[in-house]
Order: sequence, then C-alpha cells, then structure tokens
Amino acid sequence: MQQAPADTALVVEPVPTRRRGAALEIGMSVGIAALLIAAIAAGFASLYREFWGPSAFVERYVQLLADGRAADALAVPGVSIDTIELERAGLSGFASDALLRSSALGAEITDIHAVSETTADGITEVTLEYAIGGEAGRTTYRVAEAGSNGLVPVWRFASSPLGVLDVSVHGSMTFSVNGFELDKRQVSPDGLDADPTASVPLLTFVPMSYEVAVDTATTSAEPTTAIAQTPLTAVDVDIVATPTPEFLDVVDQQVASFLTEQCASQQVLQPAGCPFWVSVENRLASGSLPEWSIVQQPEITLVPEGPYWRIEQADGLAHIEMDVQSIATGAITHVSEDVPFTIDGTVAILADGSAQIRIGAPLLD
Repeated sequence: MQQAPADTALVVEPVPTRRRGAALEIGMSVGIAALLIAAIAAGFASLYREFWGPSAFVERYVQLLADGRAADALAVPGVSIDTIELERAGLSGFASDALLRSSALGAEITDIHAVSETTADGITEVTLEYAIGGEAGRTTYRVAEAGSNGLVPVWRFASSPLGVLDVSVHGSMTFSVNGFELDKRQVSPDGLDADPTASVPLLTFVPMSYEVAVDTATTSAEPTTAIAQTPLTAVDVDIVATPTPEFLDVVDQQVASFLTEQCASQQVLQPAGCPFWVSVENRLASGSLPEWSIVQQPEITLVPEGPYWRIEQADGLAHIEMDVQSIATGAITHVSEDVPFTIDGTVAILADGSAQIRIGAPLLD
C-alpha cells in the first residue's frame, strides 16, 4: 500500500495591490483637471476677446455709432473732451458740439472688427477696420484700464476718440451737415458777431461721414463729403455757395427797377445817385427836359465777398433825348444819344431773409 506524501504544496494566486489602483485614479484626475483648466482658460480668453478686452470695448463704441446711438456713445468713459485736450492737440478749444447727436450722424458703418492690439506704458492702442459709406476705413484708438468689476476689467479711452470738422462756407451764413441745419452765428464762439469768412470748428465722432451742403432760398452749394477717421484731428471742408436762379432774378429785377424808375425817371442831365449822365457845352432849349431810357440792362453776376455778395462790374446802356440850344447862335439841335455806363455794388442777406442791395452809393431795400 502506498503512503500519502508527507508535504502538500499550496499555490497562491497574486492579488492586485490597492496602491496601483489609487495611482491610476490620481493620474486620471490630474489629466481631467488639466483639461478642465485648459478649457476654462480658453473660454476665459475667448470671453475676454469678445466681451471684456480693449478691442471689444472699442468695437462696442463704434457699434453704438453704427446703430445711431449718439447719446450712448458720448456716455462711454473717456469720450467727452475739454478745452485743454483740444488745444493740446492743436485744435480750437471752442469747437461746437452741435454735430454730436443722432440726427447729424452720416453714412452707414459696417464690418467693424479689430485688427491689432499693442500695449505700452499702460496704454493699449487698438486698430479697427470697418466700411463707412461703402468705403474701407481704419482708425487707431488709445484705451486704458480704469479698474475692474470682479475678474472683468473696466476700460476707458485714454484720449478722446472725437475729432473736429473745420467748415468754411463762403456766400452763406447757413449750411447743413448730413441734413442737419446750422447757422454760423449759432455754432461760432463769437455768436451774433461771427465772421462770415471764418471757419467754424465742429466736434465730430470718429469714424463718421459728414456731408456739408448749402440749400437755401438764396444760395446753394453741391454737397462735399468728409470722413473723420483720426481722433483729435481736424478735417477741413471749404465750399463756395452760388446764388440760386431765383435769387439772381430778384437782384436783376431790383437793379432794373432802380435804373428805370429811380434813375431814368429823373429829367436832368445828371440823375442823382445814378451811374450815367451827360454834360453839354450849350444849354437845354427852353421848355425841353432830358428824357432818359434804359436800352440795355447790365447782366448781373454775384460773387461772395466777406459778409456780402459783390456785384461784379457790369456794363449797361442808357439813352437820352433832348433839345440843346446854342448859346452863340440860338440854334436848337435835337440830341438822341446812347450813353454807356458801368455798375457795381453789394448785396447783403439780412437776418429776416431779405436782401439789401447797394449800387455804388444808393441803397435798394
């Protein structure tokens, strides 16, 4: 009979350790956390760019202009400007704010987007590109941090984004900008004493398109368009108004009436205050009086000159009929003679819209 083995071998299977499983869990947690942090950082960066950064701040400002919200644009921190900042930029410290309103805004602004952002000494320069009135535009703004709202920075313009439109209008005290009517006496720092020949400085939004024109009962000028694209810079507009056909007709009629009714009606050799006369070596025949008539009225041309319209020298032709008696012989001779003459003068438009016309010395109301 066989005997059982004295010793029996036991085989034990290995069991995974707890430490290995914990290490795997920690590694996964770190990876997830890293991915989450990266996602949060990317999301914050995206939000910063789209809503909280300096470029977003400037884009929102220009979008307010595009939406016609002038009052809201003026309320953006750093937009308002004072005399000191204007003069420091070499501009008139008395520029009018008449155009800083929705009714004076110009062409449509579209495709607003920042293209660059650089920071130095606490100032960030943001360059925007856009389309204004269908034309490409580009403007650089200076902004700076003005505190924070929690994690979100607050921005303001480090220098005002406004500009100046320097308007010179010859031949009219009134003009329009983007259809908004203005009178030099209302927007000039000199008020009612405004020099009609001096330019008028007007604050402008940037960017903005401004169309300057004259369209009154007496004068007109084709629209001139100026685009303000650089903050704290003046854009010059110089236009010359011309008399309307209706205004020229009025002046023609007044001059013709003066020559015919006030001059030709005087039965004398030298009508008082008139541009034509004759002299004779003898004397008028007894009972004979000179008879004047206007053969050719002068053709009136008006050009702006200071506060007036100047009537350029124009030629006319008068005619005289009279009987002249010789002092030596007593013989009577009938004289029928054309008398050339020249006129000039000025025309002023009064505050009530009426015209004051001067032909040489006389005044025609």
